[in-house]
Amino acid sequence: MPRPLAIGPIVLPGPAVQAALSGYSDPAMRLVARAHGAPYALHEVVLDTNVLQKGKLQRRILAVDPKDHPVGGQLMGSDPTHFGAAAQKLVAAGYDVVDINFGCPVNKVLGRRRGGWLLQDPDTALAMVDTVLQAVGGEVPVTVKMRRGFDDSPEAERRFFTILEGAIARGVAAITLHPRTVQQKYVGPSRWPFLARCKRHVGSFPLLGSGDLFSPFAVLAMLRETGVEGVTLARGCIGNPFVFGQIQDLLAGRPALRPTAAQQRAAIAQHWQLAVPYYGGEEKALPHVRMHVIKYGQFHAEPLWARERLVQLRRPEQLLDLVGTVFDDRFDGIRPRELRPEDAAGSDLASCSE
Repeated sequence: MPRPLAIGPIVLPGPAVQAALSGYSDPAMRLVARAHGAPYALHEVVLDTNVLQKGKLQRRILAVDPKDHPVGGQLMGSDPTHFGAAAQKLVAAGYDVVDINFGCPVNKVLGRRRGGWLLQDPDTALAMVDTVLQAVGGEVPVTVKMRRGFDDSPEAERRFFTILEGAIARGVAAITLHPRTVQQKYVGPSRWPFLARCKRHVGSFPLLGSGDLFSPFAVLAMLRETGVEGVTLARGCIGNPFVFGQIQDLLAGRPALRPTAAQQRAAIAQHWQLAVPYYGGEEKALPHVRMHVIKYGQFHAEPLWARERLVQLRRPEQLLDLVGTVFDDRFDGIRPRELRPEDAAGSDLASCSE
């Protein structure tokens, strides 16, 4: 069993949390994940300027559901002067943690000197950490998301450790590390040995791992092999909120079970019910929910068949009937309920990429 995962005064009952997922981790996704065992979740990354600029987007970012706690707000930007004010807005809105993104590898983000680009500029990165810590004044914990460097050069590694050590010295509560470089994006292996090395380097300081976590067995392997206190699940929990309960079962010595068709139908229905009022109606909610529904097909007994049908979803009135057909109870008998490491999602993900 891993040590309890604490983010400042927030002690979580499990080690696996839902990451900030751009375009995905809205309140609907977070609340469905919580219903299936996620003890903590983060809002998708937002620009500091969007938090500060009045309008519909700001209101949506700052709307925190009373049931959605503890929740983290993840900030990204390039100017330390904006970060403090944005962090204060998040705290006032009810976010329990402020997270700073130094890891996003998307080209348009890097081109604006945000996210992972800042791993090349320790002075600016640490100025952002200082600004946020001063702005929140200890009211909530501050955390940082990083990759293992901008590239594989020795200089990039030195800058990484400058930021890592500087953030810890300044008083952040935890750091999440994705052990790929920014230049790698999501190509090639995630270097768990580097994650283990960093865990040894920081000692008892809370470190969360990320990368290549597409099954509950991979989560336990990362905890065991690297010594991190927690993990953040990103792509591996899209369409699969059940992974959080599966992790809890494995940690407790119980077998991990596949969700039944009824459980999948119920999770999708809950997601739909939560998304419609959040986005202001069925038509507006459908594009956001549709991409989740298609991902549920990856974990179907017949994943390619399921995906072929789920991608036909175009109108709100189709959703529940189509989901009922695809996730019919008759599929429950095709495979054993117990999930095994060798058949846990990997090949299905490769075959059914959206």
